Amino acid sequence: MNSEEFIKAVDLIVKEKGIDRNVVFDAMELALATAYKKNFDSLTNSKVFIDRNTGEVKVYSYLTVVPDESDDPEQDDIDLDTEISLTEARKINKTLNVGDTIDTEVTPKDFGRVAASTAKQVIIQKIREAERNSIMEEFGDKQDELLVGTVALEDVDNYFIDLGRSNGILPKKECIPGEKIEMGKQIKVYCSKVDGSGKGMFILLSRTHYGFLKRLFELEIPEINDGSVLLYSVARDAGSRSKVAVYSEKANIDPIGACIGEKGNRIARIIEEVHGEKIDIVKYDKDPAVFIANSLQPAKNLHVIITDPKKQECIVVADHDNFSLAIGKKGQNAKLASKLTHYKIDIKTIEQASEMGINFKD
Repeated sequence: MNSEEFIKAVDLIVKEKGIDRNVVFDAMELALATAYKKNFDSLTNSKVFIDRNTGEVKVYSYLTVVPDESDDPEQDDIDLDTEISLTEARKINKTLNVGDTIDTEVTPKDFGRVAASTAKQVIIQKIREAERNSIMEEFGDKQDELLVGTVALEDVDNYFIDLGRSNGILPKKECIPGEKIEMGKQIKVYCSKVDGSGKGMFILLSRTHYGFLKRLFELEIPEINDGSVLLYSVARDAGSRSKVAVYSEKANIDPIGACIGEKGNRIARIIEEVHGEKIDIVKYDKDPAVFIANSLQPAKNLHVIITDPKKQECIVVADHDNFSLAIGKKGQNAKLASKLTHYKIDIKTIEQASEMGINFKD
């Protein structure tokens, strides 16, 4: 690589990769100085300069101007290999002061070979750094967002999703139970983690995260997207059942109806995306007792008693017909309601409540 080719190569990566031109030259000068010391048995007092216009490389050794020697025994002697006294320096140039340097060109005749090899390595390194930084800028703020990618590869534990300029990892345990992931197909994924601290970009994806369902609602329900309907919380047992709490501060908007859509078309698209997962849309209420009762649907006629507001604990009393519904199969309904409301929910029958001294009229 001659000087002209080097300049063209630098200008090309500056343009295509958006790298600062001086950053490339500074890195090159540092790398060439190291290469010179390694290949030509140089002393430490050498430096490299690259002409930014022509690409010409020159190596200089230098002596640092130091104060004249004195009779003070504590003052170190002048190192003649790297230093020159002020008196001797001013014999060469009267304007020199302590701390200045005297440079002498020592460019080896065959240094072009070393320079070409080093230039190639530095340019490759800077291209990688620029691409990594660019990818980090593109994906750094994608955590907790919904992404669309193509299923590219598969191993024992993971799917690798092509997101364009980078691949994301979708662990198989983060796939919805029972769903079939096909190679080459586009897929929606939730970005649960982005980490650029290592050598490459690490993008962790999920389809079981509650945030995945939340983003689907924002995507499919225009009223949520524009803020007319607000999404309070999501509780999810991926592949089986989820509960989504919504509300609206506008009296003329039915938040549950907006999520279901005409003939159920909106919620149907979401259910299809989550592989037939059952979704309960619950109306949020500022009164925790009302919200807890709503969250335990399809159970009805529930009596909610807030036993400790600070610890967010409550007792829910259900009649015989609604007790099993409130708890749900394997306790699923109660667990999801607890996650949705952030309350510890203890469900009792009327008889159990009576034994605890809780009495009320139906």
